[in-house]
Amino acid sequence: MLRSLMAGSILMPGILQELLRQDAGAALAADNPLAPRPPQFPAKATRVIFIYLSGGFSHVDSFDPKPKLITAQGKEIGPNKYLQAPKWEFKKRGQSGIEVSELFPNIAGVADDLCVIRSMKGDHGNHFEATLGMHTGSFSFARPSIGSWVSYGLGTVNQNLPSFMVLAPHLPYAGGQVWSSDFLPGAHQGVRVTGGDEPISNIKAAEPADLQGLELGLLQRFNRKHAQGPRAADPLLNARIKSFETAYGMQKEAPEAFDLSKETDATLDLYGVKRGETKGFGWQCLIARRLAERGVRFIELIDSGSNNNWDAHGDMKTHEPLARNVDLATAGLLKDLKARGMLKDTLVVFTTEFGRTPFTDKPGAKGREHHSPVFSSWLAGAGVKPGITFGESDDYGIGVAKDQVHVHDFHATILHLLGFDHEKLTFRHAGRDFRLTDVHGKVVKGILS
Repeated sequence: MLRSLMAGSILMPGILQELLRQDAGAALAADNPLAPRPPQFPAKATRVIFIYLSGGFSHVDSFDPKPKLITAQGKEIGPNKYLQAPKWEFKKRGQSGIEVSELFPNIAGVADDLCVIRSMKGDHGNHFEATLGMHTGSFSFARPSIGSWVSYGLGTVNQNLPSFMVLAPHLPYAGGQVWSSDFLPGAHQGVRVTGGDEPISNIKAAEPADLQGLELGLLQRFNRKHAQGPRAADPLLNARIKSFETAYGMQKEAPEAFDLSKETDATLDLYGVKRGETKGFGWQCLIARRLAERGVRFIELIDSGSNNNWDAHGDMKTHEPLARNVDLATAGLLKDLKARGMLKDTLVVFTTEFGRTPFTDKPGAKGREHHSPVFSSWLAGAGVKPGITFGESDDYGIGVAKDQVHVHDFHATILHLLGFDHEKLTFRHAGRDFRLTDVHGKVVKGILS
């Protein structure tokens, strides 16, 4: 019809091109699970950088000062429970006066940007279950990761990169379940980055780009034809097709995103990265900033795995090298984001699966055990009040004394900052509507700016 009406018109090519472009855009929105979507209400944050310290760092040795714990050193408070003072001195930092210990001297230097929560609470004292809970909201069953939920809710503005990426040189407790999409479409699963010369496996094309483009174009045509008819509603098939399309886009864009050669010496020094380095926590933090700049919605940084981590049963002094590994780079990330104007819409999360006991089973013991009744985490950036502490533990850091923030509340607040009502971001599965916070959670309004 168009050809009949417009034949001979000099406008014909432009009109056809515009119609085809609009049709392609509509198809992308309808068929692409990663198409960008607006939040449910105006958001303060457009992306999240989620820093996770595996093993459980001690709250009473880092962000929750307890003077009475020092004066009561060695006091017996129950059968086989002897109070143990912190190993590092706390000092007031910045104009806000937030007390942070010498364990994290560089993070202490950016205390005025932090919102420290001292009343976190989890539901499990085992690493596997607590790690699962912090990432999925479920302490017992595999469920979609928080990164997958964010990807599902927002999609991505860059179709050549995944919306959810995990920089993890070692597998954490719970393994790949930490970044699994579970029953959400597979396109929302996190892509693991390990570092090294090829941070993502097979990212380099094995053949010339023009030949690969022809082959993949033909493959896409067959895939789309295969997905028609009764298979059209198969989410696994659509997710698999989309994963191949994203992988092709990553071959074009990811190498540039991981190339630090154009970063200045000053920027590398800010993160503690040596020129040419392709691994380490400083490298992870700098790559996180570059991925955030390129439209990745949720970036998780895991500092260590299920071994050689913060699980300090034998000696709390093992916290020292672990803290040195993350301290400078984390502070550098906050400074860099702030200098580039990105901290205003980037939410930085710094957390762990649980804290450590303020007591030991015998006087003078060097280590601390798992402790989920209360621990500390902090947020910085988009939509949270800077330079404050929220909630309190009791005099010895054993339980919550004021303003408890359960893991479900933590998740609800993160989603709120991204523009979502955690009760309405749901997915129908097995006959019921699931959500990240299950049937729990409330937004922690006291930390919102």
